[in-house]
Order: sequence, then structure tokens, then C-alpha cells
Amino acid sequence: MSMKTAVTYKKAGVDIAKADRFIDAIIPLARKTRIKGVLGGIGGFSGFFSVDTQRYKHPVMVGSTDGVGTKLLLAKRLGIYDTIGIDLVAMCVNDVVVTGARPAFFLDYYATARLDVATSRQIIKGIVEGCRQAGCALLGGETAELPGLYRKGDFDLAGFCVGIVDKDKIIDGSRVRVGDAVLGVRSSGLHSNGFSLVRKVLSPRELSGRLGREALTPTIIYVRAVQGLLGMSDVKAMAHITGGGFLENIPRVIPRTTDVVIDRSRWEAPGIFGVLQKRSRLSTVEMFRTFNMGIGLVVIVGRDDAPGAKALLKQRFDLNASVIGTVVKGRGKVRLL
Repeated sequence: MSMKTAVTYKKAGVDIAKADRFIDAIIPLARKTRIKGVLGGIGGFSGFFSVDTQRYKHPVMVGSTDGVGTKLLLAKRLGIYDTIGIDLVAMCVNDVVVTGARPAFFLDYYATARLDVATSRQIIKGIVEGCRQAGCALLGGETAELPGLYRKGDFDLAGFCVGIVDKDKIIDGSRVRVGDAVLGVRSSGLHSNGFSLVRKVLSPRELSGRLGREALTPTIIYVRAVQGLLGMSDVKAMAHITGGGFLENIPRVIPRTTDVVIDRSRWEAPGIFGVLQKRSRLSTVEMFRTFNMGIGLVVIVGRDDAPGAKALLKQRFDLNASVIGTVVKGRGKVRLL
């Protein structure tokens, strides 16, 4: 009578030992993001963060979660994995900081068919770099091998950020008034939205070449710049220009009794947007609904504050910005000139 060989978890496609080695490898990376408030280290069931009650009189927690979408497929095509982690952090922390909050900590979820340590380490290095740029801690995460759910070589990422803001310093757009200036802060390109369309209209050769590498440029993390603005200017509203572009994101932060009029002649969109419009034959309105069109962050300030805010962004943070519009009476919409 022969003995049957045991079907181990490793044979089923999940290598716990490899995952443990991977976690051991990323712990030193995560330590680089440690900031005041972090208690303990990575590896427990949960991460701990202590709120500084001296800094915040009435602390309010602000949370955001997001992913990178099909930009991951472009990273896979080019074999470049050290930038999409920056994108992941950016998509979450930029949403948090536009409320006036300071990002405190970040968590990631990384799922794949089989753990490739070299690729995974590059992804985590990007996440660490994103957290460093944002000034928040990588408090923990989850790495999951799911061979029955993902095909070989496939993976997905999700991020989760928690920030803190004093209740009386929340920026919700309620102070926006007719006549306020709309400041547009430049993006680094596509950032992390519209990639399903990008992959459809660009050829495989273009995606594997210069245009693909340009499209993979990581999203700008605006956290330190926004914090600088909050200390120097009367910021009334901010919008992170992500999925939905100008037309869907700006209305989320202005009163229903106002419109924002955008003057498209105030800045020049990077050439890749022109290529995408020509190939897709999208109208200008649909381009502004799909992409950031070269503006990654919109900041609404009083008209007199606009020159100082623009100068601060350039001089201290090397970010180009322009007054791209104004607030008028309306119904909570965006108008394009």
C-alpha cells in the first residue's frame, strides 16, 4: 500500500515562507517612513498611531482609499515597477490633503498570483518613496498570493490613507465666493487616470516606447505644497483632478450657487493629451471629463491671494501654477472657455 503525497499550501500556489521573507525584506524600508505618532512596528495584527493632542485641539480623522487602475498594465508591459507605488500613495494622500488634513499614515494591499520578490520589492520601494514625499508613515499592509483569482504575472494594488485635521480648519468649499481666483497647479502628465482609454488608442509599439514611458511618469504628490499654501494663503477650496477630470471634481468643492469658469488659454497641456484627443476623437469637453489636461490640483483663493500663492508654489516647491479661471454665479458647474 503506497503513501499518497500531501498536498501542501505551497503546492496549491501559496508560498508562506517566501511571503515571510518578503515581509522581512520590506520592514527596513517601512522604517524609513516612521514619523512622530507611530507606535510599535510592522508585523503585528494592526498598526498604531497616536494623535498629537498638542497640535490638534479638536482632531478629525480623514480617510481615503484608491488604486492605480490599469496603469499597472503599462508598468507590466515596460517592466518598470518602482513608480506605481508612488502613484498609489499619491492618489490617496492628495485626496486627503485637499480637505486641509495632514496625512498621518498609509496602508497598502498588494495581491498577486504568485509572489515575485524582485518585482514586489520594487513596488514597495515606490510606496515608501511616496510616503516619504507625503510625510506620512507606512504603518502596515497586506500581501496576498491568490493563484486561483489572478493569472500568472498579474497583480493589483490598493492604498488606504488616514489624515488628521482640526475641525475648525476643514476646507470644504463653503467659503468660496464669486470673484475668487482659480489656481491651476501643473501635473506631471496623465497621473493615474484614463489608462483604459490610453491603452485602447495607442498602439502596442507606442505603449512600449517613448509615449509609454511618458505615460508612466508618477503622479505628483502635492502634500507639502498644500501645507505650505495653508500656512501662507487663505485657501477656500481645493480639488484633486483625478477620474472625472475638471467637470466632475471641481463641482464637489464649490457651493451650488456658483460656477467655475476655466480659461483654457491660460496654460498649455502637455503634448500627450493632444495625441490622445486626435487618436480618440474625443471632444474637448470629454477630454476635460476624462483627463487632468495638465492640471493636477485646483486651488481656489481670494483674488488678492493668487499672486502670492503662485509665487510660493514656484519658489518653495518648484511647481508651476497659473490663474486659470474665476468663480461666478451659477449652479455648481464648470464652464470651459
